[in-house]
Amino acid sequence: MKQLRIFYAADHTANPYIPDSKIWYNNLFLPLVDLGHDVVPFQYDLTPHFLNLDPSNPRHNQFIQENRPKLERELMAQIIEAHKEKPIDMFFSYFYSACARPEAIRAIADLGIVTVNWYCNASYQFHLIEELAPAYDYCLVPEKYRLDDYLRIGANPIYSQEAANPNIYRPHNIPRDFNVTFVGQKYGERESYIRYLLDQNVDIHVWGLGWSNPEESLLSMDNSSQKRHNNLRSWRVSKGFRKFFKRTKSLTNSIKKNSLKEIHTPVTNIGRIDKYADRFHPPLPDEELIRIYSRSNISLGFSTVGNTHLQDSPIKQIRLRDFEAPMSGAFYMVEYMEDLEEFFIPGKEIVCYHDEQDLTDKIKYYLAHNREREGIRQAGYKRAISEHTWQLRFTNAFRIMGLIS
Repeated sequence: MKQLRIFYAADHTANPYIPDSKIWYNNLFLPLVDLGHDVVPFQYDLTPHFLNLDPSNPRHNQFIQENRPKLERELMAQIIEAHKEKPIDMFFSYFYSACARPEAIRAIADLGIVTVNWYCNASYQFHLIEELAPAYDYCLVPEKYRLDDYLRIGANPIYSQEAANPNIYRPHNIPRDFNVTFVGQKYGERESYIRYLLDQNVDIHVWGLGWSNPEESLLSMDNSSQKRHNNLRSWRVSKGFRKFFKRTKSLTNSIKKNSLKEIHTPVTNIGRIDKYADRFHPPLPDEELIRIYSRSNISLGFSTVGNTHLQDSPIKQIRLRDFEAPMSGAFYMVEYMEDLEEFFIPGKEIVCYHDEQDLTDKIKYYLAHNREREGIRQAGYKRAISEHTWQLRFTNAFRIMGLIS
């Protein structure tokens, strides 16, 4: 297979509020290197830009207008220098419109470089890429139902689903000391699901932003705004999160030093003691998140995005977790959406649920049927490792582009 020289521009993390997380570095950058490509990283701090993405927000827009030109100048300078040293075949980015203007991407293409953008938030944030997407030669799109929208704006989409890196996401030979777990931030209908399970005496533990301290919730929504704006342009960062950003490193360090079962903060939104406080924990470092899959009899996932459960037609999307959990050896139970059936067989490789009661019933059933649960877990792992790696996704996409044979 032909090795490409790729100039790579993306933030390390999918969540800039969790210091030291390297989700995208592990899932995008490293697989490109694993395939033997010569990958040249953009030496620039993208995190502030990923904290100011929405031009409809006056504060964000001011940041964008002041800082986007600086990013563009540095990007062009580094690409031109790298291109002179040895020709660049591809510019690969994870950019929003807030990161660069179309003219900057077209200037890169004018150097004879193929431009490719990966973006996985179009399910509910298509407006944040709409201006920039048509400037690229190719857009890698994991949301199948958005392909027509990309075509409508003049972009050139390639359907390429999310995946996981098997060199990072792998089973660990450790005891399964948790019955049911969920790792992810608190928003939308997740809390109502979790508390319903706890009320039904399901033994579940949860890690992520907002669970052990409500002020640490990443995103909050004004419900009246939600009713007026179904396109979800009204996201705002909670005030308490600015405090959280400064102390997250100490939180994540405490996770490494303490037993996961012992970390808890007994507070709630209304300031009273929470009887379930010992089930809610701070965010996990990347490595410990992967180990939790091996420590759990059942690992949960949610498919509904943001607060779209408040709409008549909730938006659901396939997530990184849908591949990294099975690849890490988890018995994975996730909210049903039809697109999942393209990648796993429900009931044989993963288990899907439809509502709170269905989830509760299936959890209790599979906790009582170890052999059946183990068979599904092993089948999900085999499917993920054989078909759902980033290495395969990139190889297939680059072949469609005609860059490799």
